[in-house]
Amino acid sequence: MKLTFLGAADTVTGSKHLVEMGGARVLLDCGLFQGYKTLRERNWAPLAVPPAQIDAVVLSHAHLDHCGWLPVLVKQGFKGPVYASAATRDLAEVLLLDSAHLQEEDARRANRGGWSRHAPA
Repeated sequence: MKLTFLGAADTVTGSKHLVEMGGARVLLDCGLFQGYKTLRERNWAPLAVPPAQIDAVVLSHAHLDHCGWLPVLVKQGFKGPVYASAATRDLAEVLLLDSAHLQEEDARRANRGGWSRHAPA
């Protein structure tokens, strides 16, 4: 078995742990980095393994620093199952939708204010 820490190694946010065993690759948690800008910038760094090569994700719980990077993982090619308890799944759905809404609001505000580095934000 091989365990690789892809997040939360020098901080308490962005939890991602890759477990490789018997040819399978399972990601334990898929968290968003939060907090200081230097931490948030890690959300744009490429993952050490291509997401399409990950077989499954197991969520320990629904905090964004444990499940918030799932949309990026899927966008980058992950197609496997996500395993979680029913309560974690239900709460993760609420948190991810709320997070998406807040990010859209931030982008609209940045577009109105003209302070985004992206056009449009």
